[in-house]
Amino acid sequence: MDPLQRLIAIEEIKALKARYFRCVDSKDWTGLEAVFAPDIVFDRTYSSSVRNPGTSAWNPPLPSPARLVRGREAVMQMVRAAVETLRTVHHGHMPEIELVDETHATGIWAMADELRAPDGTLILAGRGHYHDRYERLPHGWAIVRSGIVRLELLRTPAGEA
Repeated sequence: MDPLQRLIAIEEIKALKARYFRCVDSKDWTGLEAVFAPDIVFDRTYSSSVRNPGTSAWNPPLPSPARLVRGREAVMQMVRAAVETLRTVHHGHMPEIELVDETHATGIWAMADELRAPDGTLILAGRGHYHDRYERLPHGWAIVRSGIVRLELLRTPAGEA
């Protein structure tokens, strides 16, 4: 891949992930569905735990088996069930995008998110990294695998129910 095509692909992937964040927060379900490949896998294994930097232990312990959601329809159902009635803000920063070849790429995004009840009460605030894989499909780049690894997670009493 020549340098110009590489830069174009990286910018297209950045725009794809920006659409993901915007569509989740604006509850644009049609737009969100379009960023996912039909066979997407969303890894929820690490999304509710934080690793202790001193001991390497996960708190709470990681679920076993891994919590994988497979397929666009199932991922859309999972996202909608999690945030449809909430006020959410997701930010992605400092992407590290690596092109594997002309049709495959990986990305790591620093992220921060907040989930609030409709009345504005904070439910959850987190920081960490999204780990993604992308594929160029006939209509453009799509997310084929995604998951969050948290560095910090604050849950308020409203978010513990």
